[in-house]
Amino acid sequence: MLNSGINVLFEGNNFARLMAGLWTSIWIAVLSLVIGLIIGTLFGVLRTLPNKFIRFILRLYLEFFRIVPTVVLLYLVYYILPRTLHINWAGTWMATLAFSLWVAAEFSDIVRGAIESVPKSQINSGLALGFNRWQLFKYVLIPQSVKLEIPAAINLATRVIKTTSLLMLISVMEVINVGQQIIEANNQKYPIGVFWVYGFIFILYFILDYPLSVWSKRLVKKNS
Repeated sequence: MLNSGINVLFEGNNFARLMAGLWTSIWIAVLSLVIGLIIGTLFGVLRTLPNKFIRFILRLYLEFFRIVPTVVLLYLVYYILPRTLHINWAGTWMATLAFSLWVAAEFSDIVRGAIESVPKSQINSGLALGFNRWQLFKYVLIPQSVKLEIPAAINLATRVIKTTSLLMLISVMEVINVGQQIIEANNQKYPIGVFWVYGFIFILYFILDYPLSVWSKRLVKKNS
């Protein structure tokens, strides 16, 4: 009976649907990371400037996304924002917006911390060469801080990939949502199909996240 339950994965187009759901999760995560890392880098640099007002606003931005649970954030973006601003985007794009803003907030703090960790001697060397503030960022601070940012950015990527599982709450057809539909549709024929479907989804997430986790740990050891 246990072996027969695996057939639910290959019944009809179930396997193709799961792969399509996985692809939805992947492209939302990747696009959100690309947008979020770009914006987060800009915000992180701005947070190291002496302008107290800018630093205060960006600190509030960071704390908002740290305090508000991701589920609440998704509901705000998917249900409240469209009604308030009359935006009529698909759920996938609203999810990308929410995740991008979240990634930008988290990565801004990573960038800030990395830049502030650059040894003062490097900064003094740049000033001695006559660099202005922006040249100092371009040629000294940002290049020096990148190696500190990469492991944290990879860890953030694994969190984003795992968190895409919450997208089923706003009716996005990602892999968890597809898997739940397959289980419900085949519950009578394959009563233990839930074991195989969720087991298969676990393997998919593991394949995506584990190599990133290992890579991050190796980079941390290399930089330590």
